[in-house]
Amino acid sequence: APNGNGGWFSSMVVDGMLEDVHKRGIEWINVFAVDNVLQQIADPLFIGATLASGCESGAKVVRKAAPDEKVGVLCTEDGKPSIAEYYEMTQEMATARKENGDLLYGFGVILNYLFSEKKLEQIADARMPIHVVEKKIPHIDLEGNMVKPEQPNGYKFETLVLDMVHMMDDCIPYEVVREREFAPIKNLHGVDSLDTARELLKGCGVTL
Repeated sequence: APNGNGGWFSSMVVDGMLEDVHKRGIEWINVFAVDNVLQQIADPLFIGATLASGCESGAKVVRKAAPDEKVGVLCTEDGKPSIAEYYEMTQEMATARKENGDLLYGFGVILNYLFSEKKLEQIADARMPIHVVEKKIPHIDLEGNMVKPEQPNGYKFETLVLDMVHMMDDCIPYEVVREREFAPIKNLHGVDSLDTARELLKGCGVTL
């Protein structure tokens, strides 16, 4: 059953793929979101920076466009790397600023991570926390009418890859240029949409 993007490695284990990973001598695994059309896969600079840092993981980040931008932010929690999801942050956290005026929680993750395969095996049996997200779920009522609710009427329970970052001892934040690597498609029109992704692709020299 679908269990969020946090179930990718456990699925590999269950499917017996670790034997192939060991046979090929794979030491690092790059995980990335499929809804970002500018995603750079197996970026050699990102890989090199993570290896040179000596960290167990790396996360690509962009500077948040606004305090209320709907992206998770890389931070530290109890001395370990962590990611705070936008819907779990308070208004005070989202708008907090440093002395120089920059957002205190200003590095938004674009869901492009690099993990040590050895460390992933060590945490493979760890229980992942469950995140609850309210959803507006269309349904048919008792009279047979299609209903598209304006308010949340259901919940989605999922595990998230961001919690795997918190299971690492450290994580290097690797800042990238937003216009070059972050064009998520969440909506048909408007913010983070098919329209904005097309324009960003054109700006990167892609002919559509």
